[in-house]
Amino acid sequence: MSTDKPVVVYGASGYTGRLICEYLREYNIPFLAAGRNRQRVKEAVDAVPGIETVEHEVTEVEHTAAGLAEAFRGARVVLNTVGPFARYGHEVAQACLDIGAHYTDTNGEQNWMIEADERYAAAFAAQELVLTPGLAQMYTIGEIAAQLCLENPGLDTLDIEVFWKGHPTVASTNTILTNAAFAKAYYLEQNEYVEWPADGWPAELTVPGQHELGLALPWGGTSHPVWFKNDRRVANVRALGGVFNRPLMQAVPQIVASALQQTEGLSTEDKYRVIDEQSAQVRSEMPPRENPRINTSLDSVYASGPLGRAHCVIHGNCNYKQTALMNVHAASHLLQEPPHKVGFASSCQAFGHRELLGTLRSFGLVLEPILEVHN
Repeated sequence: MSTDKPVVVYGASGYTGRLICEYLREYNIPFLAAGRNRQRVKEAVDAVPGIETVEHEVTEVEHTAAGLAEAFRGARVVLNTVGPFARYGHEVAQACLDIGAHYTDTNGEQNWMIEADERYAAAFAAQELVLTPGLAQMYTIGEIAAQLCLENPGLDTLDIEVFWKGHPTVASTNTILTNAAFAKAYYLEQNEYVEWPADGWPAELTVPGQHELGLALPWGGTSHPVWFKNDRRVANVRALGGVFNRPLMQAVPQIVASALQQTEGLSTEDKYRVIDEQSAQVRSEMPPRENPRINTSLDSVYASGPLGRAHCVIHGNCNYKQTALMNVHAASHLLQEPPHKVGFASSCQAFGHRELLGTLRSFGLVLEPILEVHN
């Protein structure tokens, strides 16, 4: 079994996967919608308005490297939304290598990013393929802001914060608890990973454009320290984020603590079982479709160096739509020309931060960045 569709959306029945299918339709890119339950995938794809105007297929796949490779063979790009990725990503990455396809995902798991870099980067680079994990609003928009700051020489320290209004999906809730149970969170200090303290969260941060302070967490460390660790310009990176809903932010450490208590001393398999049960209790249904008047986002980056300062703020809306659009931008790019960088690469390194920003701007999902520079 193989496909004649150039792009695969793996996890098309999920919230983000369905949005990716919507943007593939707008770009008129034929795609294969894949998942572990064909009926669920078909229902999700059929719900996309105008889906009949783009070539597409629906398939059920076995989540093994061999099964995925068999189903995806013939595709040039795989857009993976099946997480937690430290749990489910290895099979997809290996399948991409087996069939010679580029890989992106929407993860927010620092441990997966580090492991993917170590295990797969060289093999992807050898085939002139790109491995781009973490192509998502919560990480890529902050990186765009950071890259805009770094266009000014002499800056080596990044202080990143991201805030949004919205509902966590089932997968996002599961990822938060999986990170807590299995992974440490790091920031970057003098180009070395340093573990965030386990206690003292959430922290209060100043949010540009409002008087009220925001509550933030490390969220597993985020992607930014991993992306910038091998950037010769950058030595220090700290990234924190949160939702504007203070009661929810105050509850997150309690939810995580409860999950850790229940998983203590259990086998890996039993830990995953408890996490799945806990996630379903916190968020068992698909969130409502985003409303741009309600679901806003804000990314702020302070960049500094011995004799320089820069501050960039990007306001946006509908963070899941931002995520979906950027993945489709990546697919469109890869179907027309090689990535700017092969092997392990952030979305900005692979596709260009100004190009990604331009696409988001053209779809009305972000404002023009506010950038202040002092040298």
